Amino acid sequence: MRYEANCSILFTELPLLERPAAAKAAGFDAVEFWWPWPDQPVPGDRDVDAFVGAVQDAGVQLVGLNFFAGDLAGPDCGVLSIPARVQEFRDNIDVTVGIGERLGVSGFNALFGNRVDDASPQEQDELGRESIAAAAKAADRIGATVLVESVSGPKPYPLRTAADSVAVVDDVRATGNANVGFLLDLFHLANNGDDIDAAIAAYVDRVAHVQIADAPGRGEPGSGSLDLDRHLADLAARGYAGWVGLEYKPTTATTPESLGWLHA
Repeated sequence: MRYEANCSILFTELPLLERPAAAKAAGFDAVEFWWPWPDQPVPGDRDVDAFVGAVQDAGVQLVGLNFFAGDLAGPDCGVLSIPARVQEFRDNIDVTVGIGERLGVSGFNALFGNRVDDASPQEQDELGRESIAAAAKAADRIGATVLVESVSGPKPYPLRTAADSVAVVDDVRATGNANVGFLLDLFHLANNGDDIDAAIAAYVDRVAHVQIADAPGRGEPGSGSLDLDRHLADLAARGYAGWVGLEYKPTTATTPESLGWLHA
């Protein structure tokens, strides 16, 4: 498997713009990021240039980048299906894809929106699919894929199982946007009690990206009880040959100290 580092959750002992170089020094050739400016759907050119330069100067490939999604831990997480916030997502699309074009990003994660009181689930689901379709049209210009992810945690996020996310993927593909895929995060599915073996068997043909952390706890592989080796071997045997993003919270003082499992 080809492993890459999510520099929004790894190397957090360093400032954000120093993390790509730290990932390279730790042995990674590729990285991914959540949206680097969680309070700004459209950051200034200087900030964008500094981010792009940090990745380029480090000599790593940016393979994944999230679209703007608001506060990931807050009630506005996933603005693309929240009526009062959706314009922020639409404004962000061209900026995100523009960064992707400069850095060769192959996958953009579009987090679905939390449920809100001022819109029905049906309204949010329709709006979310429209937003993902709009993002897919923009991403298609650079040959990239838009990713849909199931997430765990206490927030009212509607996509919990693999089947939930794949239903969105299939619906948006049916509108003529073939470049939409399932982001299979093994930690989130395990944390939600989903059947990972069944999900891989049923949906591997829609899996466009994989992320891992151990469960429970979301620490590095080996810190919990999730059989990551078996699940990754199953994915590989079924034809998955893409990147595996390390999206875990190190249980050690620094990220390099948490990488013993990988070096072994």
